[in-house]
Amino acid sequence: MKVLVTGAAGFIGFHLSRVLLERGDEVIGIDNINDYYDIKLKYARLAQLGIDKNAIAERRSVTSKRYPAFIFQKLDLTDRGGIKKLFKESSFDAVINLAAQAGVRYSIENPYAYIESNMVGFLNILEGCRNYGVSNLAFASSSSVYGLNRSQPFQTSDHTDHPVSLYAATKKSNEVMAHTYAHLYGIKATGLRFFTVYGPWGRPDMAPMLFADAILHDRPIKVFNHGEMSRDFTYIDDIVNGCIKVLDNPAQPDPKWNPNDPDPSSSNAPYRIYNIGKNAPVSLMDFIQTLERKLGKKAQKEYLPMQDGDVASTYADVSSLMEDFGYAPKVGLDEGIEVFVTWYRQFYGNH
Repeated sequence: MKVLVTGAAGFIGFHLSRVLLERGDEVIGIDNINDYYDIKLKYARLAQLGIDKNAIAERRSVTSKRYPAFIFQKLDLTDRGGIKKLFKESSFDAVINLAAQAGVRYSIENPYAYIESNMVGFLNILEGCRNYGVSNLAFASSSSVYGLNRSQPFQTSDHTDHPVSLYAATKKSNEVMAHTYAHLYGIKATGLRFFTVYGPWGRPDMAPMLFADAILHDRPIKVFNHGEMSRDFTYIDDIVNGCIKVLDNPAQPDPKWNPNDPDPSSSNAPYRIYNIGKNAPVSLMDFIQTLERKLGKKAQKEYLPMQDGDVASTYADVSSLMEDFGYAPKVGLDEGIEVFVTWYRQFYGNH
């Protein structure tokens, strides 16, 4: 299978690209390598995939030295001409769109970045699929779409009309846009609502990296909502496993879908939405204690109120992903944090 992975220098995109390549797929990866967080980490991920940093230039394809079936191109989703050219020349069997302007709180500071990347960029991907015969599309959504919903675990049958951040609103918009293209053009579109992904090669703006860096450098960690928070922490390997199951099984119309009582997660078009999480929320304080134990060092804690755009708890109902594909998250927090800490020490060489 020939797969386009957008956001290939990102956390999930890097891991997914590697697994696809190791099982024998052909992968074209794109990323704009923006500076939302340290680009050295992004280039280091690409180096693991055999891409030489010095060979990367705008719109130019670079073939991996480690994986002959991997080609990388520095390309922004908002580059309509570049995306069109890529689709025209590549004949993809499947596309998974993981590229996005990430971060809930950053969307309050830089709203235009989210509209441009997450909506205009996603439209360019949809148009590429439509115009160049790609019927298998998976795309990243987010647990943040549940917004003000307090009914847990979050179910894909829940309505998601009350987002609390612009980031969440753009992810909700992606789902709606994808359904439109599934309905009008028969694109088999599957959205995955990721729940708090962590693991080696993770994002520096997320809790595991922020906390590890602060603890090891004797800085206080910021504990929001005074610690009264929980997250459905999901290890990266379990996320990648779910992504591959979806790519291998494109969405189909739901024969039981009822337009008089519509389920938001399916349709009479080839469209599905799935939660992808551990299905086992962990309190923030338990997470911190696990990280302290694996680092062998206590954290200094600064207790703060809830941040704008954040939610107190996330909890994924993954029953539909289990029923449809046999998805079964395997990695518990203790094991996952241990692997993360081992990688962190090796990569950053802090202690």
